[in-house]
Amino acid sequence: MNDEVASEVVQQTPPAAALRGEARKNALSLEGIARGYKTGSGVLPVLKDANLSVAAGEMVALVAPSGAGKSTLLHVAGLLEHPDSGEVRICGQPASRASDDERTSLRRRQIGFVYQFHHLLPEFSALENLVLPQMIAGLRRREAEKRARELLGYLHIEQRATHRPAELSGGEQQRVAIARAVINAPRLLLADEPTGNLDPHTAEHVFAALKSLVRESGLAALIATHNYALAAEMDRTVTIENGAIVPAKATPL
Repeated sequence: MNDEVASEVVQQTPPAAALRGEARKNALSLEGIARGYKTGSGVLPVLKDANLSVAAGEMVALVAPSGAGKSTLLHVAGLLEHPDSGEVRICGQPASRASDDERTSLRRRQIGFVYQFHHLLPEFSALENLVLPQMIAGLRRREAEKRARELLGYLHIEQRATHRPAELSGGEQQRVAIARAVINAPRLLLADEPTGNLDPHTAEHVFAALKSLVRESGLAALIATHNYALAAEMDRTVTIENGAIVPAKATPL
């Protein structure tokens, strides 16, 4: 990502160099997390004493089989679900027992999400899907549009800025969703197969953009993926075994 676009996207975030030492804290800490779901035959445990930290400027790949608990882990980390026990800390702030309003505020200010499906607002254009969250955060429309157009330009979809999601291809929709996730300079990015709907060339380009943002801004990223080549480019890879988070064994590309 070129310096001009990157600086616009992350202008609200201190550079990685400023996050060294005492200031360079974990953006995400999961401490002894347990989470299960009630079924007809009892409680099905999914996470058991799960522990994970993701530091500023770090990319962590989460690779695990379907049903192992990847989505549950992301939902707990993103404050979308309460753990049954344990603590979730976002930028050092405990959140497990925070009120719903406090969790919503923390999620809005500190966390960016990229879902497996784009979840764009269908009645708004690609540009408007990026402008609205910035204006909600207090940015003026002119500046919000400037930042949005530059990010769409970097992702090579500036020519589709006025198109609504239904008029975009699947890959274009996902690129807009990724742009929306980082447009307000969160400190933590949680992603579920962020390049899963993209062709290999576009996926490589989008991942390079994400990697640049992480390195330059101090953004921390936890990315669930089945793409082993993508996982190999991150700082480390973890998986879920028997409800615990453990380092993943080496896998063939």
